[in-house]
Amino acid sequence: MAAAEKGKDKRLTVEQIASPQRRPKIQRQTLIGLGLNKIGRRRTLEDTPAVRGMINSISHLVRVVEEKA
Repeated sequence: MAAAEKGKDKRLTVEQIASPQRRPKIQRQTLIGLGLNKIGRRRTLEDTPAVRGMINSISHLVRVVEEKA
């Protein structure tokens, strides 16, 4: 199995837990890049290093939700 095939089934669900008001513009842009813009919104994204880096840069505004199968 190739490395690209392994990563396809890994997904993260991210929920916005705080407002981007009074935050630097780059943090607001990162939220929009993840597809979030209101508190309580959730997005399921591929687990890639780029997405992980975006989540780490705004970890105070979002949380990773554990989905129960």
